[in-house]
Amino acid sequence: MAEPLPMRRFNPWPATIFVILTVLAVLFLLPTAGVLLSSVKTTREISMGDLWSLPGSLYLGNFAEVLGNPAVHRYFLNTLLVTLPATAVSISLGALAGYVFAKLPFRGSNVLFLTIVAGMFFPPQVILVPLFRLFNGLGLIDTLWPVIIVHSALGLPICVLMMRNFFATVPNALREAAIMEGANEWQVLTRVVLPLSLPALAVLATLQFTWIWNDFLWPLIFTQSDNKRTIMIGIVNLKGQYSVAWGVQGALSLVASLPTLLVFLFFQRFFIKGMTMGAVKG
Repeated sequence: MAEPLPMRRFNPWPATIFVILTVLAVLFLLPTAGVLLSSVKTTREISMGDLWSLPGSLYLGNFAEVLGNPAVHRYFLNTLLVTLPATAVSISLGALAGYVFAKLPFRGSNVLFLTIVAGMFFPPQVILVPLFRLFNGLGLIDTLWPVIIVHSALGLPICVLMMRNFFATVPNALREAAIMEGANEWQVLTRVVLPLSLPALAVLATLQFTWIWNDFLWPLIFTQSDNKRTIMIGIVNLKGQYSVAWGVQGALSLVASLPTLLVFLFFQRFFIKGMTMGAVKG
């Protein structure tokens, strides 16, 4: 007579984890749902407390007002003028420094590397007043230059860390072979190593672009006039004649999120590969 099969013991952890993740996802998406609903409703409907119900008809006047507002166009242009150069500078300097730390170590390079990476844990609020006084003395307040400079500097630690870790995974035999063929270090970096580093560069481009584009603190500190504001400050500045224009702000919030979404979609095929290769190896 065959022995009865042992009964499987019920494991509650997978179901528990699924429920927890579902609740967290709902809580995370709830503000987005509120913004989406407010963007397709009139200010009167929102003021009457009718935010979370589905609209009987879609009101697209908020999007028309946002897209036709010259101030919004200026906000977008200012944000691009800050985000693109700050992202390019931080990634470029991070790639150069990361290559030196990974392939051309020198005496004290590990200490210098740790010092740079320690900047990731430095609270930026501590340097608000010194930086404001510095840029004010240079006559740069109410310009975009302080925002570009600060974002380039604050993005450097994460760029150096990721590029150094990624370059460390590139076999030294490739560099040695290129040098034997007559290439100098600059040619090795630009023609051999960087083409292999597209996943890491895509990760950094996505992260840096998103962080800088969504930043609220530094434009608030260093800009004063409305024509120098970035898009996140512009969302707060959009007001109705007698009250806050919740619908217009919701529409602008959705429109302002499109560039970061497009950047992620553009680099999506490199993003996961770069996160798993360059960010976890040291």
